[in-house]
Amino acid sequence: MALGPVDVYIIGFPGNQFTGQIAPELIDLINSGTIRVIDILLVIKDAEGVVTSIEMSDLASDSGPSFMSVDIAQPGALGQDDAEEISDDLPLNSSALLLAFENVWAGKLVSAMQGADAYVIDYIRIPADVAEAVITA
Repeated sequence: MALGPVDVYIIGFPGNQFTGQIAPELIDLINSGTIRVIDILLVIKDAEGVVTSIEMSDLASDSGPSFMSVDIAQPGALGQDDAEEISDDLPLNSSALLLAFENVWAGKLVSAMQGADAYVIDYIRIPADVAEAVITA
């Protein structure tokens, strides 16, 4: 099957309040075959502006599902260059989780398009809050 499209999410955490609460939902998406994690990187900027990046393997929690149980397809795909690129936009005393994942669910569609000699001309992602506002209006 063809590779599905890959998304990179940059998820912000004001006040460096990274709790790992995203891990169980991520694990559910992986277990259902919806996504495949390419890589995960946590970028932290302290109150003085010092930036630290932490590999996924350092994001373990002592209880419940954690990022330690996530199978990473390409460890190191996200790295120091990515951390530096987002650090300029990261406010002091905050963090960002970089999450790169393949949309496995779209692999069959990609295969069908390849078989039809078709291609994607453009791709637009509408943020969830914007979609919700339009649908509920």
